[in-house]
Amino acid sequence: MTDTQPRDPRPHATPDGRKGNGSRYLFLFLLGLVIGVLGVVMLMRALESRKDWTDHYPDAAMHMMQAHLAQLGNSIEANRCAATDVLPHLQSLRVLANDLEPALPDLRDDSRFTQHAGRLRATLDDALGSPPLNCASATATSENIGKACMACHQDFRG
Repeated sequence: MTDTQPRDPRPHATPDGRKGNGSRYLFLFLLGLVIGVLGVVMLMRALESRKDWTDHYPDAAMHMMQAHLAQLGNSIEANRCAATDVLPHLQSLRVLANDLEPALPDLRDDSRFTQHAGRLRATLDDALGSPPLNCASATATSENIGKACMACHQDFRG
């Protein structure tokens, strides 16, 4: 038995001779997806650009403190524990500790927060009053600063 009907050379043709629309739907779906992603990115950037320095201040203060504490830790790990290596980070941390209440105005009136901030400043004042002169004392100082930070974070970051 031979097939008497000629074969349709179009691979996507339906039995009645029409071409399917699946590839068109897929293209439109992908196009809509790309346009949607671009729209969301543009919207997010527009919302982010509306923020001013007061919106970024709390995060910036915390990031700077974290950076100086990490650099202090890097100095200790590299066995560079002389006062010239350690003091700049301790001084910067002390200056940044003065900004805790202004950076976090919602917590400024909370007595627990002011106690934590005061303890951090006292820890840094002690470290600056008798600076660590070797890696063992620098490690202890770094741990004390970390404990002061962690105590506050446990109460307020949740």
